[in-house]
Amino acid sequence: MFDLLHNFEPSATLISFSGVQIYWYGMFIVAGILASLSVSLKLAKRSQIPPEKVFDLAFWLIIFGILGARVYHVFLEFGYYLEKPLDIIKIWQGGLAIHGGIIAGLITVYFFCKKQSLNFWKISAILTPGIALAQAIGRWGNYFNQELFGLPTSLPWGIPIDIMKRPHAFISSEYFHPTFLYESLGNLLIFTILLILVFNFIKKDRKNYQYIVIAYLIMYSILRFSLEFIRIDRTPTVMGLRWPQIASIVIILASLVYLIWKKQKKGGIMPKADPLPEKAKESQAENES
Repeated sequence: MFDLLHNFEPSATLISFSGVQIYWYGMFIVAGILASLSVSLKLAKRSQIPPEKVFDLAFWLIIFGILGARVYHVFLEFGYYLEKPLDIIKIWQGGLAIHGGIIAGLITVYFFCKKQSLNFWKISAILTPGIALAQAIGRWGNYFNQELFGLPTSLPWGIPIDIMKRPHAFISSEYFHPTFLYESLGNLLIFTILLILVFNFIKKDRKNYQYIVIAYLIMYSILRFSLEFIRIDRTPTVMGLRWPQIASIVIILASLVYLIWKKQKKGGIMPKADPLPEKAKESQAENES
């Protein structure tokens, strides 16, 4: 596999006929969506959730998830799209920011569950393994687009990047870190962990499904934060950190704050002793006298 990556130069186009082009990027996005839907349906069945509910939710998630991911990406590359506004619609060229997709997805699930009287955390937990799997598959679209690669490397699994796709600072370098592969493998690991957790929760009929969602948010944020150190695509920076790292830190902190709040709410911290009833106080005063 490493030898293939090291020597193969991918093309963004999968099929071209009669002026119509089908891109690898779109194919992997569709494959990721279908795989995610399949996993979610199986988990929903085990949880006795009607499959039509999952299909209805998936329809809105696909629309608003992709829209949110694109809007977030345009925000990060606002200067570029201000000069070339027509490129905003060229989604086949890449440019879907997962943080935007997560935000839009959570909002969509919340309103859908509210309207359908479904448990938000349970539905979200059932969806999370499929989301991680979709990310693992979708990242291969970045490979064929030759985008979101990392720093130059001499490692045997370094991937060749066309000279026209290389940043000016690394124009003389030929091989770069396949960050798409690192993230894809990381998401496969996250998918496996989440799948085991969900099956365990369903089997034991546990109710606190929010911990599965939190686990996904923290694990993916750690993965993304780490990989940003070697990615060289354009993105805003704040205090030396790339914007996706800032977003990852915010998600991790918000998740930890929620867990602490949840623990306190359940009485994890020793509650204050209740004051003595009036009769007990009077009895205590009589004994002291």
